[in-house]
Amino acid sequence: MQSASTVFLVRPVQFGFNTETAASNHFQQTIAGLEQEAIQQQAFAEFDAAVAKLRAHGVRVLVFDDTPAPPKPDAVFPNNWLTLHPDGRVVLYPMHAPNRRAERRPDILDSLRSQFTVREVIDLSYHEQEGRFLEGTGSIIFDHEHRVTYAGLSPRTDADLFQQVTSLLGYRPVSFRATDAQGHAIYHTNVMLCVGGKFAVICLESITDPAEQAAVTDALVSTGHEIVTISLAQVAHFAGNMLTLQPAAAGPELLVMSQSAHDALTNDQRQTLSRYCTLVPLPIPTIETVGGGSARCMLAEVFLPFA
Repeated sequence: MQSASTVFLVRPVQFGFNTETAASNHFQQTIAGLEQEAIQQQAFAEFDAAVAKLRAHGVRVLVFDDTPAPPKPDAVFPNNWLTLHPDGRVVLYPMHAPNRRAERRPDILDSLRSQFTVREVIDLSYHEQEGRFLEGTGSIIFDHEHRVTYAGLSPRTDADLFQQVTSLLGYRPVSFRATDAQGHAIYHTNVMLCVGGKFAVICLESITDPAEQAAVTDALVSTGHEIVTISLAQVAHFAGNMLTLQPAAAGPELLVMSQSAHDALTNDQRQTLSRYCTLVPLPIPTIETVGGGSARCMLAEVFLPFA
Protein backbone atom coordinates (compact mmCIF):
# COMPACT_ATOMS: atom_id res chain seq x y z
CA MET A 1 0.00 0.00 0.00
CA GLN A 2 1.45 3.35 -1.05
CA SER A 3 -0.64 5.56 1.22
CA ALA A 4 -1.03 5.37 4.99
CA SER A 5 -4.36 5.96 6.71
CA THR A 6 -2.71 6.83 10.03
CA VAL A 7 -0.16 9.58 10.66
CA PHE A 8 1.35 11.14 13.72
CA LEU A 9 2.25 14.78 14.22
CA VAL A 10 4.13 16.62 16.96
CA ARG A 11 2.64 19.86 18.29
CA PRO A 12 5.59 22.27 18.68
CA VAL A 13 6.19 24.18 21.90
CA GLN A 14 9.58 25.76 21.07
CA PHE A 15 9.07 26.35 17.36
CA GLY A 16 11.36 28.88 15.72
CA PHE A 17 14.14 29.58 13.25
CA ASN A 18 16.77 26.86 13.67
CA THR A 19 20.24 28.37 13.21
CA GLU A 20 21.82 24.88 13.19
CA THR A 21 19.94 23.82 10.05
CA ALA A 22 19.97 27.12 8.15
CA ALA A 23 23.30 26.48 6.39
CA SER A 24 21.91 23.49 4.46
CA ASN A 25 18.22 24.48 4.33
CA HIS A 26 17.90 27.50 2.06
CA PHE A 27 14.10 27.45 2.40
CA GLN A 28 14.23 28.80 5.96
CA GLN A 29 13.45 32.50 6.34
CA THR A 30 12.96 34.89 9.21
CA ILE A 31 9.79 37.00 9.39
CA ALA A 32 10.71 40.63 9.98
CA GLY A 33 8.93 42.30 12.85
CA LEU A 34 7.44 39.12 14.29
CA GLU A 35 8.48 38.29 17.84
CA GLN A 36 9.21 34.71 18.92
CA GLU A 37 6.05 34.51 21.02
CA ALA A 38 3.92 35.52 18.04
CA ILE A 39 5.70 32.98 15.82
CA GLN A 40 4.98 30.25 18.38
CA GLN A 41 1.31 31.18 18.69
CA GLN A 42 0.85 31.29 14.93
CA ALA A 43 2.55 27.90 14.60
CA PHE A 44 0.17 26.51 17.25
CA ALA A 45 -2.86 27.83 15.39
CA GLU A 46 -1.66 26.53 12.01
CA PHE A 47 -0.83 23.14 13.50
CA ASP A 48 -4.21 22.66 15.19
CA ALA A 49 -6.08 23.76 12.06
CA ALA A 50 -4.07 21.30 9.98
CA VAL A 51 -4.89 18.43 12.36
CA ALA A 52 -8.58 19.33 12.27
CA LYS A 53 -8.63 19.44 8.48
CA LEU A 54 -6.88 16.07 8.15
CA ARG A 55 -9.35 14.49 10.56
CA ALA A 56 -12.27 16.07 8.72
CA HIS A 57 -11.03 14.28 5.59
CA GLY A 58 -11.01 10.93 7.36
CA VAL A 59 -7.32 10.55 8.22
CA ARG A 60 -6.52 8.88 11.53
CA VAL A 61 -4.29 11.45 13.25
CA LEU A 62 -2.25 10.88 16.40
CA VAL A 63 -0.86 13.99 18.09
CA PHE A 64 2.06 14.10 20.50
CA ASP A 65 3.03 17.28 22.31
CA ASP A 66 6.62 18.41 22.04
CA THR A 67 8.51 18.56 25.33
CA PRO A 68 9.68 22.04 26.41
CA ALA A 69 13.23 20.97 27.22
CA PRO A 70 15.56 20.72 25.52
CA PRO A 71 14.32 23.26 22.94
CA LYS A 72 13.56 21.54 19.62
CA PRO A 73 12.71 24.20 17.03
CA ASP A 74 12.04 21.58 14.32
CA ALA A 75 10.05 19.07 16.38
CA VAL A 76 7.04 19.78 14.17
CA PHE A 77 8.81 17.77 11.41
CA PRO A 78 8.89 14.20 12.86
CA ASN A 79 9.17 12.46 9.49
CA ASN A 80 12.94 13.00 9.60
CA TRP A 81 13.75 10.82 12.59
CA LEU A 82 11.88 7.58 11.99
CA THR A 83 9.94 5.41 9.56
CA LEU A 84 7.30 2.87 10.60
CA HIS A 85 6.89 -0.14 8.30
CA PRO A 86 4.10 -2.70 7.64
CA ASP A 87 6.27 -5.63 8.80
CA GLY A 88 6.58 -4.08 12.27
CA ARG A 89 10.05 -2.65 11.78
CA VAL A 90 10.94 0.85 12.95
CA VAL A 91 13.99 2.66 11.61
CA LEU A 92 15.57 5.51 13.59
CA TYR A 93 17.71 7.86 11.53
CA PRO A 94 20.89 9.91 12.07
CA MET A 95 20.17 13.64 12.07
CA HIS A 96 22.47 16.32 10.70
CA ALA A 97 21.81 19.09 13.27
CA PRO A 98 22.77 18.28 16.89
CA ASN A 99 19.74 20.13 18.26
CA ARG A 100 17.40 17.92 16.22
CA ARG A 101 18.63 14.66 17.72
CA ALA A 102 16.53 15.09 20.86
CA GLU A 103 13.46 14.78 18.60
CA ARG A 104 13.97 10.99 18.72
CA ARG A 105 11.75 10.30 21.73
CA PRO A 106 11.44 6.87 23.33
CA ASP A 107 8.13 7.90 24.91
CA ILE A 108 6.59 8.35 21.45
CA LEU A 109 7.80 4.89 20.47
CA ASP A 110 6.36 3.47 23.70
CA SER A 111 3.00 5.06 22.93
CA LEU A 112 3.03 3.63 19.41
CA ARG A 113 3.86 0.20 20.83
CA SER A 114 0.67 0.35 22.90
CA GLN A 115 -1.41 0.65 19.73
CA PHE A 116 0.65 -1.06 17.03
CA THR A 117 2.93 -4.08 16.65
CA VAL A 118 6.62 -3.17 16.76
CA ARG A 119 8.78 -6.22 16.03
CA GLU A 120 12.18 -4.60 15.65
CA VAL A 121 13.77 -1.18 16.11
CA ILE A 122 16.72 -0.51 13.80
CA ASP A 123 18.66 2.37 15.33
CA LEU A 124 21.03 4.03 12.87
CA SER A 125 21.58 7.15 14.96
CA TYR A 126 25.16 6.08 15.83
CA HIS A 127 26.20 7.18 12.35
CA GLU A 128 25.95 10.76 13.64
CA GLN A 129 29.30 10.20 15.34
CA GLU A 130 30.77 9.41 11.91
CA GLY A 131 29.32 12.54 10.33
CA ARG A 132 26.94 10.49 8.15
CA PHE A 133 23.27 11.37 7.98
CA LEU A 134 20.00 10.14 6.50
CA GLU A 135 16.86 11.97 7.53
CA GLY A 136 13.91 9.63 7.16
CA THR A 137 11.32 10.46 4.53
CA GLY A 138 12.93 13.84 4.08
CA SER A 139 15.87 12.02 2.51
CA ILE A 140 14.11 8.93 1.15
CA ILE A 141 11.00 8.84 -1.03
CA PHE A 142 9.44 5.38 -0.86
CA ASP A 143 7.50 3.79 -3.69
CA HIS A 144 6.08 1.07 -1.46
CA GLU A 145 4.03 -0.64 -4.17
CA HIS A 146 6.99 -1.21 -6.47
CA ARG A 147 9.64 -1.31 -3.73
CA VAL A 148 11.75 1.49 -5.16
CA THR A 149 13.39 4.27 -3.18
CA TYR A 150 14.54 7.67 -4.42
CA ALA A 151 17.05 10.01 -2.80
CA GLY A 152 18.63 13.31 -3.72
CA LEU A 153 22.10 13.25 -2.20
CA SER A 154 23.00 16.18 0.05
CA PRO A 155 24.78 16.92 3.34
CA ARG A 156 21.75 15.37 5.03
CA THR A 157 21.48 12.33 2.75
CA ASP A 158 24.52 10.05 2.70
CA ALA A 159 24.82 7.83 -0.38
CA ASP A 160 26.13 4.75 1.41
CA LEU A 161 23.55 4.96 4.20
CA PHE A 162 20.80 5.33 1.62
CA GLN A 163 22.00 2.15 -0.10
CA GLN A 164 22.25 0.35 3.24
CA VAL A 165 18.73 1.20 4.39
CA THR A 166 17.24 0.47 1.00
CA SER A 167 18.87 -2.96 0.91
CA LEU A 168 17.86 -3.67 4.50
CA LEU A 169 14.22 -2.98 3.71
CA GLY A 170 14.30 -4.84 0.40
CA TYR A 171 13.87 -1.92 -2.00
CA ARG A 172 15.71 -0.87 -5.17
CA PRO A 173 17.60 2.43 -4.81
CA VAL A 174 17.63 5.32 -7.27
CA SER A 175 19.90 8.18 -6.21
CA PHE A 176 20.71 11.47 -7.88
CA ARG A 177 21.87 15.03 -7.18
CA ALA A 178 19.38 17.90 -7.16
CA THR A 179 20.15 21.60 -6.89
CA ASP A 180 18.10 24.75 -6.49
CA ALA A 181 18.16 27.84 -8.69
CA GLN A 182 21.30 29.09 -6.92
CA GLY A 183 23.13 25.81 -7.44
CA HIS A 184 22.84 24.68 -3.80
CA ALA A 185 22.11 21.04 -3.07
CA ILE A 186 18.41 20.68 -2.25
CA TYR A 187 18.51 19.66 1.37
CA HIS A 188 15.72 17.08 1.31
CA THR A 189 14.39 14.97 -1.54
CA ASN A 190 10.81 15.52 -0.45
CA VAL A 191 10.79 19.16 -1.48
CA MET A 192 11.29 18.26 -5.16
CA LEU A 193 9.69 14.79 -5.46
CA CYS A 194 6.40 13.20 -4.40
CA VAL A 195 5.54 9.66 -5.49
CA GLY A 196 1.91 8.57 -5.38
CA GLY A 197 0.39 5.31 -6.47
CA LYS A 198 -0.08 6.29 -10.13
CA PHE A 199 1.62 9.68 -10.44
CA ALA A 200 4.78 11.48 -9.44
CA VAL A 201 5.34 15.20 -8.94
CA ILE A 202 8.97 16.05 -9.67
CA CYS A 203 11.22 18.98 -10.47
CA LEU A 204 13.27 17.44 -13.26
CA GLU A 205 15.18 20.67 -13.93
CA SER A 206 16.76 20.37 -10.47
CA ILE A 207 18.52 17.18 -11.65
CA THR A 208 21.13 18.67 -13.96
CA ASP A 209 23.03 15.48 -14.84
CA PRO A 210 21.33 14.06 -17.96
CA ALA A 211 22.07 10.43 -17.04
CA GLU A 212 20.68 10.84 -13.53
CA GLN A 213 17.60 12.64 -14.82
CA ALA A 214 17.02 9.85 -17.34
CA ALA A 215 17.44 7.16 -14.66
CA VAL A 216 14.87 8.81 -12.39
CA THR A 217 12.43 9.35 -15.25
CA ASP A 218 12.82 5.76 -16.44
CA ALA A 219 12.26 4.40 -12.93
CA LEU A 220 9.05 6.40 -12.54
CA VAL A 221 7.68 5.64 -16.00
CA SER A 222 8.52 1.94 -15.81
CA THR A 223 6.49 1.67 -12.59
CA GLY A 224 3.44 3.21 -14.24
CA HIS A 225 3.60 6.76 -12.88
CA GLU A 226 2.31 9.76 -14.79
CA ILE A 227 4.94 12.46 -14.33
CA VAL A 228 3.76 15.93 -13.33
CA THR A 229 6.73 18.24 -13.80
CA ILE A 230 7.13 21.30 -11.57
CA SER A 231 9.60 24.16 -11.88
CA LEU A 232 12.28 25.36 -9.48
CA ALA A 233 10.12 28.42 -8.87
CA GLN A 234 7.28 26.13 -7.77
CA VAL A 235 9.67 24.13 -5.59
CA ALA A 236 10.46 27.39 -3.77
CA HIS A 237 6.77 27.43 -2.77
CA PHE A 238 6.97 23.78 -1.62
CA ALA A 239 4.98 22.45 -4.58
CA GLY A 240 6.94 19.19 -4.43
CA ASN A 241 6.35 18.69 -0.70
CA MET A 242 3.19 16.59 -0.89
CA LEU A 243 1.99 13.27 0.50
CA THR A 244 -0.79 10.90 -0.47
CA LEU A 245 -2.92 9.55 2.37
CA GLN A 246 -5.82 7.12 2.45
CA PRO A 247 -8.88 7.96 4.56
CA ALA A 248 -9.42 5.36 7.27
CA ALA A 249 -12.91 4.71 5.92
CA ALA A 250 -13.73 4.26 2.25
CA GLY A 251 -13.04 7.16 -0.03
CA PRO A 252 -10.65 8.52 -2.63
CA GLU A 253 -7.01 9.07 -1.79
CA LEU A 254 -5.98 12.48 -0.53
CA LEU A 255 -3.01 14.57 -1.66
CA VAL A 256 -1.91 16.75 1.25
CA MET A 257 0.12 19.90 0.60
CA SER A 258 0.41 23.43 1.92
CA GLN A 259 -1.85 26.19 0.70
CA SER A 260 1.17 27.94 -0.81
CA ALA A 261 2.08 24.75 -2.71
CA HIS A 262 -1.49 24.43 -3.96
CA ASP A 263 -1.55 28.05 -5.10
CA ALA A 264 1.80 27.67 -6.90
CA LEU A 265 0.46 24.87 -9.11
CA THR A 266 -1.03 25.69 -12.49
CA ASN A 267 -4.65 24.89 -13.23
CA ASP A 268 -3.53 22.08 -15.54
CA GLN A 269 -1.34 20.58 -12.82
CA ARG A 270 -4.16 20.73 -10.29
CA GLN A 271 -6.56 19.12 -12.76
CA THR A 272 -4.11 16.29 -13.48
CA LEU A 273 -3.53 15.59 -9.79
CA SER A 274 -7.28 15.76 -9.10
CA ARG A 275 -7.78 12.79 -11.39
CA TYR A 276 -5.94 10.68 -8.83
CA CYS A 277 -6.62 12.33 -5.46
CA THR A 278 -8.67 14.87 -3.57
CA LEU A 279 -6.37 17.85 -3.04
CA VAL A 280 -6.12 18.91 0.61
CA PRO A 281 -4.26 22.23 1.06
CA LEU A 282 -3.20 23.20 4.59
CA PRO A 283 -2.56 26.89 5.38
CA ILE A 284 0.75 26.77 7.29
CA PRO A 285 2.64 29.92 6.20
CA THR A 286 4.49 30.49 9.47
CA ILE A 287 5.59 26.88 9.86
CA GLU A 288 6.92 26.59 6.32
CA THR A 289 8.52 30.04 6.19
CA VAL A 290 10.36 29.90 9.53
CA GLY A 291 10.85 26.13 9.62
CA GLY A 292 11.83 25.66 5.98
CA GLY A 293 9.65 22.57 5.73
CA SER A 294 6.07 22.13 4.64
CA ALA A 295 3.01 19.89 4.95
CA ARG A 296 4.65 16.60 4.02
CA CYS A 297 7.42 17.18 6.57
CA MET A 298 4.84 17.42 9.37
CA LEU A 299 3.41 13.96 8.64
CA ALA A 300 4.99 10.76 9.95
CA GLU A 301 3.21 7.85 8.28
CA VAL A 302 2.24 4.88 10.43
CA PHE A 303 2.28 1.70 8.37
CA LEU A 304 2.71 -0.54 11.44
CA PRO A 305 0.10 -3.28 11.91
CA PHE A 306 -2.42 -2.68 14.69
CA ALA A 307 -1.66 -4.58 17.88
